[in-house]
Amino acid sequence: MTAHSKPSSSATTWPSRHWAEVSAHDFALAQTNGLAAQTIAVLPVAAVEQHGPHLPLSVDATLLQGVIDAALPQIPADVPVLFLPPQNIGFSTEHTNFPGTLTLSPATIIALWTELGACVARAGIKKLLLLNGHGGQVSVMDIVARELRMQHGLMVYSSSWFSLPLPDEVNAQFSAHEHRFGIHAGQIETSMMLHLSPETVHMERAQNWRSTSQDRAEKFAILGNGRSAKMGWAIEDYNASGAVGESNAATAEKGERVVNAAATSLARLLEELHALQSSVQS
Repeated sequence: MTAHSKPSSSATTWPSRHWAEVSAHDFALAQTNGLAAQTIAVLPVAAVEQHGPHLPLSVDATLLQGVIDAALPQIPADVPVLFLPPQNIGFSTEHTNFPGTLTLSPATIIALWTELGACVARAGIKKLLLLNGHGGQVSVMDIVARELRMQHGLMVYSSSWFSLPLPDEVNAQFSAHEHRFGIHAGQIETSMMLHLSPETVHMERAQNWRSTSQDRAEKFAILGNGRSAKMGWAIEDYNASGAVGESNAATAEKGERVVNAAATSLARLLEELHALQSSVQS
């Protein structure tokens, strides 16, 4: 097989979509038959941090895994994808004034994800998707993606389940106000948790928590526009409860639609990454 040839049809599937369930023998075979070079590795990265008085610490990890689980049946069989073990302790220093939050430092997170990416490269895989469930570490993914590109020649994309495009009818379940200001433990996240893990949600504690971002939006053209100036924040800067948004309007039905739509979008993203790489290597 030449460097530019495609693997045969018998070499286009792994015994599992989960990295840890594959054997060293399978990886060695994939390196020789070309499957590894065609495969997209996905590193799920999330967080264990406070989400107000009504939700568990596991929200970011639970939502990300829920989207992945719903996406798995939608990924075409001829798109080789391996999901690495989820990294559920993330960069959550903005929540450390609330008990229970677990966090690593930026240096530790960057080292951890970069070293895992190096393992992916050693396995002969050329493509990596950093798939995120926590808004506070988007900037860290960007650093890691470029480090892996320069150090190991990996093509690395980063995405978050909440940045994936959703159909208009799914987005329309929530007001534009909620989309902008209900960024932590609000109506969207609470709805998804009601669908994925209802036994962990305490709706009797849910409220409509106002964000100080709304005050700035009403008073300041630049500071309040949400784009031109970004604050180094702790969650209590937005609301002392540790939550913002209309969580008391959440429903499981709304959450199910978000999970399923995000899953469909994730499956499509993986198809596009596969098609992009195939054209680059041909």
